[in-house]
Amino acid sequence: MIDDQPIGAALNRNLGSPTAPGEAVERELDAFISKRHEQRVQTEGERLTLEMWQESERKYAERRREANRQAWTSFHEEQAERHRRTLAGLVAHHEEQAAKLMDGEPKGGGCIPIG
Repeated sequence: MIDDQPIGAALNRNLGSPTAPGEAVERELDAFISKRHEQRVQTEGERLTLEMWQESERKYAERRREANRQAWTSFHEEQAERHRRTLAGLVAHHEEQAAKLMDGEPKGGGCIPIG
């Protein structure tokens, strides 16, 4: 038997009010938009956090490199001064020994031959 309802009338689910199906669609759209918005905020928030962490790591590495550079500079300057003092002492010692030998002191006047 052929129904007297127009084609597609069965799809129109009137839930007691002529605006009810439209309101349901609007609720679904609102829920979809809210969900996508929350996902976007979460994703962008995570990206921002990641970018901030990467920037923090870059700055930390830069500070660490600068501190190492300063420490090595200080080490080499101090080491040069230590060598300068040691070598000056060695030079003075050998000059003194040479002068003693020139004055006629016996050979080996306090020096221990090396080699």
